[in-house]
Amino acid sequence: MGSDKSYWYLDLLNLLLLILIFFFGGAVISSQIILNDEMVYVPDVTGKTLDQARQELQKRDLGLAVASYQFSEQVGRGRIISQDPAPGSRLKVNRQIAVVVSSGSESVIVPLYAGKSLEQATLDMRQKGLSRGPISQIHSRRYPAGRIIAQDPPAQTEVERNHPVGFLVSLGEPETRYIMPDLIGRKLDRAADWLQNVGFKIEDVRHVYYPGLEKGVIIRQNPPGGYPIQKRNPISLEVSR
Repeated sequence: MGSDKSYWYLDLLNLLLLILIFFFGGAVISSQIILNDEMVYVPDVTGKTLDQARQELQKRDLGLAVASYQFSEQVGRGRIISQDPAPGSRLKVNRQIAVVVSSGSESVIVPLYAGKSLEQATLDMRQKGLSRGPISQIHSRRYPAGRIIAQDPPAQTEVERNHPVGFLVSLGEPETRYIMPDLIGRKLDRAADWLQNVGFKIEDVRHVYYPGLEKGVIIRQNPPGGYPIQKRNPISLEVSR
């Protein structure tokens, strides 16, 4: 009899447990249905950046989806031109707002690049939607090496986006050219002193045996005598030993 009563209590407890599970489960499902059916007003995100728009929409449990990108003369690059649904519309939470984002103006005003380095100009062109055109180089006493002397199109020209801009770039001051003297048959010590005193660089000296010739006489040279040379060009000599 006592065991029958124990079973009866267990059955009662199990029944109560099932009732509680169904009750709380139904409450959770009902709350999710209510939340999903909750309506909110759509905020105005036009003119905002994508990050600003996302933050604004998240406050109302709404998402953001980029529908397309378009050129715009009025709306800055990276900012929202239009949205769907429109501001003030009522929408269920957890839905997305589709937006059209500006790619900036379709035309670009070419800046003044003269005097800037080629690296600076290239970085600025990428940011403004221009591409780099052909590069020419000349020596200039006015502009240091690597600086832009002239450009095409000129500054303040209105061009289409991705239009190439060509540059004339300085190589720096022109180097003076000299005529390589004929050193064959001269003594190395005297020739080396003279070359170094006037600013030339002897890069390599090789000593070789030459029958019948005293030690230290220049046998061969590179560049050869009469050849145009600049002070930065290395000189190699072959000398008797």
